[in-house]
Amino acid sequence: MPSFTWAEGVDARFLRALDGDSLRVDYGGEVLEIRLIGVDAPEYRQEYSRKARDFSRQFCQGRTVHLEFDKDRHDRYGRTLAYVYVDDRMLNEELVRAGLAIPLRIKPNTRHAERFKQAEKQARLDGRGFWVKGGLDMTPAQWRRTHRRK
Repeated sequence: MPSFTWAEGVDARFLRALDGDSLRVDYGGEVLEIRLIGVDAPEYRQEYSRKARDFSRQFCQGRTVHLEFDKDRHDRYGRTLAYVYVDDRMLNEELVRAGLAIPLRIKPNTRHAERFKQAEKQARLDGRGFWVKGGLDMTPAQWRRTHRRK
């Protein structure tokens, strides 16, 4: 766990995209694993997983990212929960808008849930990402349940 006091948000250096909704960043010399709040991207080996990961990497590559926090700062796996911004664009929202993630509302971190819902509506209307074929065959949560890691 980070040994600093959380402010409303912090800037960090992007290191890599682990998948569409998980990143590694450097914050003051400490490597943090970030889980994007409010969205669920396809899992490893699931359809569109590489496109989601590549989107996140390209969005953040070579950039300083701003991490905005909500009520819960960490998930049960110890990952830091954040909304990730590059300039004034939020990665979480842009993934949904591109049709590469679905909204995932987990209380109490719901500050931007309505934005994500609207982004999904627009992605569906525009036929972006996996919406070009009507959506994913399985949600990422369904995929995780049927493809458990050994």
